[in-house]
Formats: sequence, structure tokens, C-alpha cells
Amino acid sequence: MEELTAQFEEHRPRLRAVAYRMLGSFAEADDAVQEAWLRLNRADTSEVENLAGWLTTVVARVCLNALRTRERRREEPLEVRLPDPVVSPAGGPDPEQEALLADSVGLALLVVLDSLGPAERLAFVLHDMFAVPFEDIAAMIERSPAATRQLASRARRRVRGEAPAPDPDLGRQRVVVDAFLAAARTGDFDALVAVLDPDIQLRSDGGPTRPRLTVRAGGAHAVAGQAGGFRRFTGSLHPVLVNGAAGVAVLFHGRPFALMAFTVTGGRVAALDILLDPERLAELKLDALDG
Repeated sequence: MEELTAQFEEHRPRLRAVAYRMLGSFAEADDAVQEAWLRLNRADTSEVENLAGWLTTVVARVCLNALRTRERRREEPLEVRLPDPVVSPAGGPDPEQEALLADSVGLALLVVLDSLGPAERLAFVLHDMFAVPFEDIAAMIERSPAATRQLASRARRRVRGEAPAPDPDLGRQRVVVDAFLAAARTGDFDALVAVLDPDIQLRSDGGPTRPRLTVRAGGAHAVAGQAGGFRRFTGSLHPVLVNGAAGVAVLFHGRPFALMAFTVTGGRVAALDILLDPERLAELKLDALDG
């Protein structure tokens, strides 16, 4: 048993990374990994040659079922619920966070993944992010390898079109974010437009007690037109990393008010995701930033 436990713990970081990309939820990802552990304990794995592959398949199937259940229960398909963000100090993530974000899974990317169908998401995540062969994925979703390849290709096009890759230079990202904040603070419409990508997407998740807002069209002028609303974010501003990219935590009187995640591409803000849900903000322990 000790040897089996040690083997599982060796694979846990990768399994959690798979589940997080599939579900966008820390709690659900941990549940999926725990389910894999329970099944491992019940199974006869004496003839399993590739334990990592076996465990990945188990976690993937658990996540697929969870996504299908979520899809059936979803009453408002256009409602925005931001995935759980990985928040790190501006200086960089800790080792556990690095494992979770090994291939720079930005918040904007997770939002797009959340819009995919369960099988489509599985095909893209497993193949494009974890190099699982299409033949193996096909068996999980009961499709042919060719059909599975098409699902991943369709998802890839969605991701490329709707989730721009952030600038790899964090310093350049931070310069753009600071320019945005300065323009928002003064309500300078023209300065905001200048720092926003023409096709910027703004998403705000206030949770059940605050309204959720999605701006998917209208671009820079529509977002800049909400400059008055951005002035609310003038409390204690703390630079952080959100899923490895430049972000800002906003605190009022030491209590978390908002988390802003920026996707900066080509010197402009291409996506802005704002978490305002008090309960989820409290779980992130952002108040420690004032310590």
C-alpha cells in the first residue's frame, strides 16, 4: 500500500492539472483526483503497464461525467461564471502553482474552454495540453479517432479566435496594466481606448449576490464607456499574478473587493476578467496582501 500511495502522489500534480483544465474549479478538480485514488485502491493494477496513463484516463472520465452533469443543470448558458483563478504574488508562483500552470493556462483561456461541449473540451485538453493520443481519447468519448481529431481541431480554432495568448514579458504586461489603471482612475475615455484592444472582451462575475455582466461585442469603446464603473477599483491596489499573467487585487479597508485578471497582447488589453464574488474572493485570502 505504501508503494501504491507513493506512486499516486508522484502523479498527483499532473492529475490535478488535468482536472483543473477540464473543470476550472479547484474543489471539483480535487474531487476528481480523490475519486481516481479511490478507484486505484479498488482496482487490480497488476497488469497495468502505464500507471500514469491509467490514472489520467480515470480522471478524464470523472471530469467528463462532471461536465455532462454541469451542462444538463445549466439554466442560463450565456451566464458568466469565471473559473477559479490561481493567484500568486507578483514575484511569481510557488512550486505547487507552477505545476498547476505549467503551460500558462490563462483565465481567458479557461473561460473559452468552459464554453466548449464536454467531449470537445476533453479532446482539446488531453491532446493539445497533455499529448494524449487521439486513439486513447476516442475510447473515452466513444467516438472514432478521426471524429475525436475533428473535435480537438474545432476547439483549437475557438481557442485561437477567442483566447489571445498573453505577452510573454510580464514587465510589458505590467506597463499596460498600469496605464489602464491610470486612465480608469481619472475616467479618461481616450486614454482607455488607446490601451484597449479593439476587440477586447470584458467579463465580470459578481456571484449570486452581485450582477454578472458580459460584454462580448462592441470592443474598446464599449468597455471604455464603463470608465465610471472602473473608478470603484480605487481602493488598495496590489499587483498579483492571475494564472501567471498580470493582475490586480483590490482591497477596501483590508478586505478583498475585486480581483482583476488582464490578458495583454500586442501592448493592449485583449481581455479583462473581474471577480467580484465576495465568497470566492474570501477563499483566495487576498487580505493577506495587506500584511
